[in-house]
Amino acid sequence: MTATTDHNAFDSANLFGQGAPNDAYAQYFSGRSFLNPLSGQAAVGVTNVTFEPGCRNNWHIHRASSGGGQILLCIAGSGWYQVEGQAPVSLEPGSVVVTPANVKHWHGAKADSWFSHVAIAVPGQDTSNEWCEPVSDEEYAAL
Repeated sequence: MTATTDHNAFDSANLFGQGAPNDAYAQYFSGRSFLNPLSGQAAVGVTNVTFEPGCRNNWHIHRASSGGGQILLCIAGSGWYQVEGQAPVSLEPGSVVVTPANVKHWHGAKADSWFSHVAIAVPGQDTSNEWCEPVSDEEYAAL
């Protein structure tokens, strides 16, 4: 299933479930997002992240002195991913994105679709997340 604003159709394709509202990180998102942690207390964080249509996270950087970064496995809906200074990339179910540590980027749903990806935190040394400025409405509308 690709782009859809029909939440029921999207929900049936969202293999790992929508999860709970992302209240803890809501300040770093434009729009509503939801988190469904999949890995429990494992050493590697694995979370299904669901974005309502038009929702995206702020520019951010997964910091690490070695290793680190993030892998996104796109599972439902349609979204965007962009590395600073590069063209945006359309994401569909089956898309895989590997973001190395220390690379500024953002990701989220297209304006006309719900979107879900599994986010995997790559283990590394001295890892942290640095949240930056929001993706502006003008930048987003130009996609």
